[in-house]
Amino acid sequence: MNEITRQNFDDFINSEKTILIDFWAPYCGYCKQIAPIVDEIAEEMSEKIKVGKVNIEKELDLARKFGVKSIPYLAVIKNKEVVKSAIGFMNKREIMELLN
Repeated sequence: MNEITRQNFDDFINSEKTILIDFWAPYCGYCKQIAPIVDEIAEEMSEKIKVGKVNIEKELDLARKFGVKSIPYLAVIKNKEVVKSAIGFMNKREIMELLN
């Protein structure tokens, strides 16, 4: 799993793969519940997608850049553009649908 920061953000999204970014915070219960699901998808889909996480407490500027107002917040990026996003807890099937 890739921890995304301001310093590595541009390199991270410079990819031909679909990118899933999980915006989270340590105090967020739903973030803790969704984390293992996101990790599982990252492992299973590593050939097709690239997954990263942004701790919004450490990277407030990135959260603002994406307009994150509630967490967990998932952003799907293709060609450096957000193509889909979702707020709140999602199960594995719902996240997979978001990626398709």
